[in-house]
Amino acid sequence: MRRFAIRILTLFTLILMPVAGHAQAEAVLVTASAQADTAPEERLGPVTGFPIPRYVSIRASEGNARRGPSRSHRIDWVFTRRHMPVMIVAEHGHWRRVVDRDGAGGWMHYSLLSGERSAIVEVDMLPLYARPDTASAVRAHAELGVTGRLRECDVDWCLMEVGGYRGWVDASALWGVEPGEVFD
Repeated sequence: MRRFAIRILTLFTLILMPVAGHAQAEAVLVTASAQADTAPEERLGPVTGFPIPRYVSIRASEGNARRGPSRSHRIDWVFTRRHMPVMIVAEHGHWRRVVDRDGAGGWMHYSLLSGERSAIVEVDMLPLYARPDTASAVRAHAELGVTGRLRECDVDWCLMEVGGYRGWVDASALWGVEPGEVFD
C-alpha cells in the first residue's frame, strides 16, 4: 500500500513539478521510498489496540481454531497443547486469528488465549545459561521442539523456563519471539 502511494506521489510530482526542480523531487522521493522499504509497517489491532502480529500462548488444554470468527463456523484445527505459542495475525470482536509455527490455525475465542509468553526451541540441545553470556555455566539443555515459558527477553537473550530448569537462551533459537524484541 505504501509503495502504491509513493508511485502515485511520484507520478503527481513529475506532472506538476517544473523541469528545474525535477532532480530535487526525485531525490526526496528516493529517500521516502527507501524509508518505506526499511521501516516495518506497524499495525494495531482494531479491537485491542495491540500490535499485529504478536505472540501469545494457548491458555486452555484444548482449543478449537475455526474457519471464521464465530462459533457457527467449522472447526479447522484443534490445539491440544497448553502454553503453546501462537501468533495473532488478525482481530474481530472477541475472536483472534492465530497461526502456529507451521502456519496452521484459524479463529479462536480470546478466552482460550493468554498473554503469558512461551516459545518453541528451534535447535537441538539448546543450552540454558546461568547468565545471558555464553561464558557462564550451562544449567541444562533443551531438545528441539520443546516448549518453555519466557520470563523476559532482551535484544539477544531470553530467560526461559523448561522442565523445572530456568536459564538464558539465544533468542534467535526460538519461535515465539521477534528478532530484537524486548519485554519483562
